[in-house]
Amino acid sequence: PSPWIHTMIRCALLAAALVAALPAFAQSRPFPASALRGEIIFTQPPEILLNGQPARLAPGARIRDTQNMLQLTGRVAGQRLLVNYTLDKLGQPLDVWVLTADEAARRPWPTTVEQAQAWSFDPGAQTWSKP
Repeated sequence: PSPWIHTMIRCALLAAALVAALPAFAQSRPFPASALRGEIIFTQPPEILLNGQPARLAPGARIRDTQNMLQLTGRVAGQRLLVNYTLDKLGQPLDVWVLTADEAARRPWPTTVEQAQAWSFDPGAQTWSKP
């Protein structure tokens, strides 16, 4: 076969390897130390229930699904989801990540700002330790 065919075969194999690696990447998302764990029910966007309490998404809020793809609020309306989220300066959810089963199994994870300030976070392992 010609060198061109060898190159095409190598590219196809590389592409297949990258596609195979995507699910592993999606399950090992790095969350910031400021991310809290909670349950969100998307009611009438931007209105939500956060841990059972009425709240409002921050302007420009970003919602990422389990494959780390951005979701419009209309796509998640009416759903109850376990998430990690960050808050803006006004205390409104800004970044929201819908958790995979593996991510949800990482415990403990702080549910309040006070817990996050008192506990220790290992960003490499994506784990929290209580004092």
